[in-house]
Amino acid sequence: MTVAIVPLVEALVRPLVDHPEAVTVTQHETAEYMAFDLTVDPEDIGTVIGRQGRVAQALRAVVYGVKSPYTKRVRLNIVKQ
Repeated sequence: MTVAIVPLVEALVRPLVDHPEAVTVTQHETAEYMAFDLTVDPEDIGTVIGRQGRVAQALRAVVYGVKSPYTKRVRLNIVKQ
């Protein structure tokens, strides 16, 4: 069973932030990766990254561990608006 990554990331991040309406995930392909850019409100960037990057690391672990339909490796980037 494959999981759509965009709704997965949105579902994981929206409960964490103060501005869930600002959470967007865009997908683009590079030569090596299928990249997903997570954009959050500037006030929420610290929450999404977490202390010493622990929340970001956990998000990436979940995304990288999901069986995806892509032949390339998946990468999650956290972008500030």
